[in-house]
Amino acid sequence: MGQYVAPIRDMQFVLHEFLNVTDEFKQLPKYQEIDADIINQVLEEGAKFTQEVLFPLNHSGDREGCHFDPATKTVTTPKGFKEAYKQYVEGGWAALACEPEYGGQGLPVSLNNSFYEMLNSSNQAWSMYPGLSHGAYECLMEHGTEEQKRLYLPKLATGEWTGTMCLTEAHCGTDLGMLRSKAEPQADGSYLISGSKIFISAGEHDMSENIVHLVLARLPDAPEGSKGISLFLVPKFLPTADGALGERNGIFCGAIEEKMGIHGNSTCQMNLDGARGTLIGQPHKGLQAMFVFMNAARLGVGMQSLGLTEVAYQNALAYAKDRIQMRSLSGPKAPDKPADPIIVHPDVRRMLLTAKAYAEGARAFTSYVALQIDRELNHPDEAVRKEAADEVALLTPIIKAFITDNGWIATSEAMQVYGGHGYIAEWGMEQYVRDARINMIYEGTNTVQSLDLLGRKILMDNGAKLRKFGEKIKGFVEENGLDESLSEFVTPLGELGEKVSKLTMEIGMKAFQNPDEVGAAAVPYLRVVGHLVYSYFFAQMAKIALAKQDSGDRFYEAKLATARFYFARLYPETAMLIRQARSGASNLLALDVELF
Repeated sequence: MGQYVAPIRDMQFVLHEFLNVTDEFKQLPKYQEIDADIINQVLEEGAKFTQEVLFPLNHSGDREGCHFDPATKTVTTPKGFKEAYKQYVEGGWAALACEPEYGGQGLPVSLNNSFYEMLNSSNQAWSMYPGLSHGAYECLMEHGTEEQKRLYLPKLATGEWTGTMCLTEAHCGTDLGMLRSKAEPQADGSYLISGSKIFISAGEHDMSENIVHLVLARLPDAPEGSKGISLFLVPKFLPTADGALGERNGIFCGAIEEKMGIHGNSTCQMNLDGARGTLIGQPHKGLQAMFVFMNAARLGVGMQSLGLTEVAYQNALAYAKDRIQMRSLSGPKAPDKPADPIIVHPDVRRMLLTAKAYAEGARAFTSYVALQIDRELNHPDEAVRKEAADEVALLTPIIKAFITDNGWIATSEAMQVYGGHGYIAEWGMEQYVRDARINMIYEGTNTVQSLDLLGRKILMDNGAKLRKFGEKIKGFVEENGLDESLSEFVTPLGELGEKVSKLTMEIGMKAFQNPDEVGAAAVPYLRVVGHLVYSYFFAQMAKIALAKQDSGDRFYEAKLATARFYFARLYPETAMLIRQARSGASNLLALDVELF
């Protein structure tokens, strides 16, 4: 069903030419020996696994879905999923970016990031099983006790065990301060946890022998609200002292959800009835600890939509070259055929280029942020680590919201290229649209991401993080502003940077008078800043492509054309978005509720 070929050439361009990651790795003692050959080898082997093992299971997994047995309270994944996971573990893919002391390969996050794009292009539903495990691994690395690390990290690193994040309850999603799950302290230092969780991705399945649940619950003396939440490690099977599987714990799947998309992933209702767990981090500080997991998940969701954008684009492109319908408005382009391939039509090209531009912009963006995470975690200079951490914090909600919004647009456009065939399951395109839709919702809706960006990441520190990022953009504009060959990219970038500064100040001033102004402006504001980020990266990539356009490699010609399309057709959305953000809260709040 369809096709997928990992975009290794563009990944290499981003890593080697745009980001110069090997030079960056020389500044990180942990990665100094990683060169271009190692990077390329991992990309090539990752492509083989995702193209040959995972992609063939995507459509069949979607059609079959998961199976829940109420008698045993177990879930069986679609045919082939379990076997593919075994190959994934045996190939060492789960351990790619994990620490060697726990059985990992110790490779950079920025390289693991490219592999995760391939995973999500080939099979998003399958990729959610190991994807969540890495978030659990990172949370335990930062907040786990030595005993928790000893027992669980080696199993999570190698992929022998998988992990989940158990936050949501039926009455509370985003507002976790309302959660009701309870944790009762025991004499041996453990806790018995009771409650119910919903929407737990990969909460129960047959792909690994144990599942490590990270569960939010309240202690008996917990204060009200989000300041009274603790985080607990609750395994499906309690491990023995030597790490072997012990008795079955009191956490079970009550049902799996029937969903619009990601049918191959088990979205579970999880019931805890005196399930034994251990505290992660400090009492009542669980939300801070869980944010490690949540931020990793938000970056991962951006990668999901990048993956879907890429594979949808590839298939729409193949269809557009093959499907013949009507003649070109400027005369026949395939006179030997009864009609021209639809790729000759301007609007078909617009749809294809929209998906192509959003894929390439997202690839540069996510790779850049992954490199900043490598710097944040490993740079010897504390000031550099702090600067990188601030930038990751600023850009994370943009990755989650902007890329997933664009993924929805791109997969919809790619399906439209197919016409009626795109709506038919046989062709596989409608699955990408259905799968893409959840990415805008889970791990914090895109509205929540927008509020986080504007309210917490920008206004709360009076724009300090944004100004630092803006200084990078300003430096690039000043360095290249007099180069006429770059003016079509640099001029709009500089203009948008100034507009974002003014818009931020204007909204901040309004918010002093009325906090609802933040809520009214947040969503269009995030998209404006998202375009600022893309404009910055496309301008840099265009500069590289211009310098190499006469090399004989037509890749650079395509890169330039994509950058020009972005600035001509997608960037202009910012004018409308700025007007929306400036329009204020009154047009949203003036209507009486009873008049809706």
